[in-house]
Amino acid sequence: MFYGSDTGRNSLTPMSLDTHLLALASQVGQFLLRSERRLVSAESCTGGFIAKALTDIPGSSQWFECGYVTYSNAAKARDLGVLQRTLLEHGAVSEAVVREMATGALRVAGVDVAIAVTGIAGPDGASAGKPIGAVWFGTGVRRAAQIEVAAHREQFAGDRHAVRRGSVEYALKLILNLKL
Repeated sequence: MFYGSDTGRNSLTPMSLDTHLLALASQVGQFLLRSERRLVSAESCTGGFIAKALTDIPGSSQWFECGYVTYSNAAKARDLGVLQRTLLEHGAVSEAVVREMATGALRVAGVDVAIAVTGIAGPDGASAGKPIGAVWFGTGVRRAAQIEVAAHREQFAGDRHAVRRGSVEYALKLILNLKL
């Protein structure tokens, strides 16, 4: 959802409603309820956009535990337990980091399902092998005493908003495709 001023004052008013993301978020909620699972999000480049989409759904407290916005490397380490060594060796936008984000979110929140995202939304931040639009996704599922973690890399086109919105849509679809 975009916000802007329609009166020239400082008030925030909705400019558009993303019904597609709302529908996906609602499906995620129904899926988690049926599975009797709770979700945690660990977000970097999406800045809480996944948690926002999910909590826009009435009753989300029944299946959404919490979200961590770990934009900086320090926050990833402090809040989720991502190792400094991993950040130094692989960089924040990497498979290794997103796997540690998902695992850390599961551990800290004490729930069964995690979605983690780290990437380069732009317009700056690109480096060799990590162009603008490169986003890593991690999913974590707790099964008894074991945690299964998977990672996926996607490349999104467009401006900062397009990369972030595309990342949220992709993350919601990943959750829907988990075998719970």
